[in-house]
Amino acid sequence: MTTQYKSPVRYSISFQQKVVREMEEEGLPIEQVKRRYAIRGGETIQRWVRKFGKNHLLQRVVRIETMDEKDRIKQLEQEIKKLKLALADSVLAQKCLEVVIDEANKEYKTDLKKNFGDAPSADSGKKHR
Repeated sequence: MTTQYKSPVRYSISFQQKVVREMEEEGLPIEQVKRRYAIRGGETIQRWVRKFGKNHLLQRVVRIETMDEKDRIKQLEQEIKKLKLALADSVLAQKCLEVVIDEANKEYKTDLKKNFGDAPSADSGKKHR
């Protein structure tokens, strides 16, 4: 079994500059240029763009937020934190109750979960004199 390695492709500086220039003039996205010239590397063209100072061609996400949006985000993050704490407390309380029920089952030799829904006996509602 032999493994074939693809030799790396070296692009000339003039070719790199041509590709970057075409991207700028024609407004082509990186993926289209990669297909047009059969460029394999994932970041090859992005390196060329950084190298030749055309950083505006790189795909960036610029997020602009107003102060109201920032305040709302902080408020929501605080609310999420409170809800997580409340959930943790609730889960802890549930676990504690399960332990109490298990201990009561052992002590009274019964299954409280199973017997919880049973109807009360006929004598339970009468007062004894």
